[in-house]
Formats: sequence, structure tokens, C-alpha cells
Amino acid sequence: MTSKILCPTDGSDHATVGVMLAAEVAKATGGHLTICAVNIAHGGFRGPTISHWKAEEVKKILDDAEALARREGATDVGTLEVVAREAAPAIIAYAEQNGYTHIVMGTGDKRGLQRLVLGSVASEVASRAHCTVTIAR
Repeated sequence: MTSKILCPTDGSDHATVGVMLAAEVAKATGGHLTICAVNIAHGGFRGPTISHWKAEEVKKILDDAEALARREGATDVGTLEVVAREAAPAIIAYAEQNGYTHIVMGTGDKRGLQRLVLGSVASEVASRAHCTVTIAR
């Protein structure tokens, strides 16, 4: 049963499709939807840690995604920022440590050599997560 849904977003068009689907799932199941932004941390070994996004950028990404989810019919929606060095392991760990039963996320249209070179956060999450993962395009 889907009771806790985690939806990672970076504010991209692909992630927006994931937010819309996550909202539909939350509406249909009555589940709680948490929208998260993984803010990638750079540096920090011998200097300061610098996050990919500034605080106001994260706030805008999450506020926009939450507003979209509510327009799509989700009523129990929360947001959070996760700071990590890599997105996929952070998403997987957060979902597992906090009892999420479903991860819904968007993905780009990477094919062939581009997929091999760039990899895919969605692919890694789908292959390693402890719970159901739905990938939206």
C-alpha cells in the first residue's frame, strides 16, 4: 500500500512531470507526498562546502513543485531539502530511513551513448531502492 510518497525534483521540465504523477498517486491513494530537492554539495575537503543551489533557489524549486502538486489534487504535501554529494544515493537513503513506500520521479530522454556517459539518477534509484519506484516521462 502506498502511504508515503517521495518525489525528488530539481525544477526541470522532466522533474515537473514526476511531480504531477506523484500528486496523482497521492490523490488516488490518500498518501502523504513529500517533495524533495537534493542540493549537491561540492568541495569541503580542504575548503568550504558549496551547495549547487542557493537557499532562495531551493525554496523556489520546492514552492513551485508544492503548488503544482496541490493544483493536481494532492492535499497532504510537504517539502524538504537534502544536502548530499550524490543525488541517487541520497534519495534512496532518505526514503529507506524514513519509511517511504513509493518513490515517483521524472527522467530525461537519455539514450545510447549519452545514457552511458552521463548515467541516470532515475535508473540508479529504480535499481537500488527498497520500495516501489515509478519513473515518469
